[in-house]
Amino acid sequence: MPAAKVPADLPVPNLNQNARLVLAKRYLRKGPDGAPIEDEQGLFWRVAHSIASRESAYAGSSWKADKLARTFYDLMTSFKFLPNSPTLMNAGTDLGQLAACFVIPVGDSMDEIFDAVKHAALIHKSGGGTGFSFSRLRPTNSRVGSTGGVASGPVSFMRIFNTATEQVKQGGTRRGANMGILRVDHPDILEFIRCKEREGDLNNFNISVALTEAFMQAVEDDEPYDLVAPHTKEVFGQLKAREVFAILVQKAWESGDPGIIFLDRINRDNPTPAVGEIESTNPCGEQPLLPYEACNLGSLNLALMTRDSRDGVDWDELKRVVHLAVRFLDNVIDASVYPLDRITEMVGANRKIGLGVMGFADLLYQLNIPYDSHEALNLAEKIMDFIQTESKAASKVLAEERSPFPNFPGSVFEGRKQGPFRNATTTTIAPTGTLSILAGCSSGIEPLFALSFARHVMDGEKLVESNPYFETAVKAAQCHSPKLMEEVAAKGSIAHISYIPEEIRRTFVTAMDIEPVWHLKMQAAFQKFTDNAVSKTVNLPNSATQEDIHKIYWLAYELGCKGVTVYRDGCKSAQVLCTGDGSKQEKPDERKESKVRHRPDVCYGFTQKVKTGYGDLYLTVNEVDGKPFEMFATIGKSGRSITAKAEAIGRLVSLALRSGVDVADVVGQLKGIGGENPVFQKKGLLLSLPDAVSWVLENRYLQGRAKAEDFQSLNVPTCPECAEELVFEEGCYVCKACGFTKCG
Repeated sequence: MPAAKVPADLPVPNLNQNARLVLAKRYLRKGPDGAPIEDEQGLFWRVAHSIASRESAYAGSSWKADKLARTFYDLMTSFKFLPNSPTLMNAGTDLGQLAACFVIPVGDSMDEIFDAVKHAALIHKSGGGTGFSFSRLRPTNSRVGSTGGVASGPVSFMRIFNTATEQVKQGGTRRGANMGILRVDHPDILEFIRCKEREGDLNNFNISVALTEAFMQAVEDDEPYDLVAPHTKEVFGQLKAREVFAILVQKAWESGDPGIIFLDRINRDNPTPAVGEIESTNPCGEQPLLPYEACNLGSLNLALMTRDSRDGVDWDELKRVVHLAVRFLDNVIDASVYPLDRITEMVGANRKIGLGVMGFADLLYQLNIPYDSHEALNLAEKIMDFIQTESKAASKVLAEERSPFPNFPGSVFEGRKQGPFRNATTTTIAPTGTLSILAGCSSGIEPLFALSFARHVMDGEKLVESNPYFETAVKAAQCHSPKLMEEVAAKGSIAHISYIPEEIRRTFVTAMDIEPVWHLKMQAAFQKFTDNAVSKTVNLPNSATQEDIHKIYWLAYELGCKGVTVYRDGCKSAQVLCTGDGSKQEKPDERKESKVRHRPDVCYGFTQKVKTGYGDLYLTVNEVDGKPFEMFATIGKSGRSITAKAEAIGRLVSLALRSGVDVADVVGQLKGIGGENPVFQKKGLLLSLPDAVSWVLENRYLQGRAKAEDFQSLNVPTCPECAEELVFEEGCYVCKACGFTKCG
């Protein structure tokens, strides 16, 4: 497709250096040699011209396409609004796929399963992310009538989807990303909850458990709940709701996976229930969709919506931008070329769009409002209420010009005598990791992750970058200095710097300064006036407990959130080692060679009996000089396989201890490993034989020392493309340096 000719009088976008780098790497069209064949001005004009050209299809429009193209160009290059990444990448190109979010159904037959794999590959190739519910698949070991064999279950098939994503990712324009969801009443739910406990498994999936209100009520009442086989609708068995909820919490504490969604609440807000039931979301969880639906998203930059008024918000400008953005996103639906006819039909029938925000933390900084305050919550509700109201008004205008969305008859709006509207939904709070880099603002509704940070440039040189509103504030307070900025870059936060005025420290809080409950309250404040859902991470310090996560999950349910993602700092065991200032750590090949100590002729120790799901485990630990030296694990009344596993664990732990490995490191490796038969007892939940071994060692040798998890380095993951630190926000890892994101 030939590029749209750039008008001679078109203003050149004003971009910072980081935005230019991200645009060049990820968005500018490339030639066969990989070199850019357009500049920043050409990119934004290509998008503006392509989207505005759809206006000419509607005789009743109040806009002319050429004038609208200039208006859309100004809107984007002012960075008051940006569409989702596929639109920036593909509008006005031969590919033409402009949507970010898709949900593909997975049926309970081999044909349907592999059709879904193929459809996902096509979507990933075109730059979209996919969500799947695996809840229709029959449980593991169920009979398959056509072959007489047995089913392998949802998790087994998820691995096939994961492998397919890995291959497409290597050649596609963006990294493939998936959401895998399973209902809490599916018989394979425990296997699903644990499916990512081993680092690297299902690495192309985010996973969430779909919780029902019946399940939550059973948790509250401490009652069992039914597991239902989806292929027969028959009760398959029962589990204790509180035990399942506890395992959910534990796994989230260990690694951040799985998240949770509240399925009944999502479907209560389904605008077209007659069309179908919502069963899944997109990869970051903020966009619930019907099977074969897609949604295109865009974000308003609240950092640029200020003025000298009573509350500091420029409501007139916000209204103008909302109405233009809704028109832009509705035109995107017409301009997009979808990878499947079924998707084209579903998108055309419901015409869902998702207008969200970014720069909220920057807005609060400008208004001197702390993120963790009731004033901030009230402002969040007021702003999102306004955006929701005006986006609906804009959609109503479009319905008058163009007709309502085809499924409007029979929708909830018809029953409530609202509308008619052009779009079944208009608002979503989506991740803006890369978009916010282009706009030079904070991500989504997240607090800033760090006020200042050191970015590595060339030849080991470090460039310290700071939030501009923070830098202005400390200069005004006459406490700015290069040394201060370096100190802030090392820590990210100013909470510890006593010579900075209290008002500045109170206003310029960062993600880890904020109590977790305020993260959740902010999510709930925006959710109150959002059609779809809200992408937000509840950040927790490494010292957070499982009880803390339990409270967060329960509060999310009580406050009306549609789902929640938590992330405990440093919880990923395989993250790359680095310090706060990025100094070099010892490489694996630089470690001293370990030597296995010889066993004395006589050792003394103890034997402890532990109840496990496989029977009673008898654990003998012998000591040398008061320290554990070797271990023998014996389990009674078990088959040969379990006996062999117990012996293997004992031998390997003994080898580690005799090689000088600290007992805390052994505990850290074994603790939390899941198994098929977890058991509750007064000692707590023991998940498996390794977990039981870790419990004995921890209670014997680590009492009076910090808990085992405190020995884990607060490791920081790094970007695979530029080696800068990744941050976890909006439900995904994002690189603030180059725009890389694990979620596509």
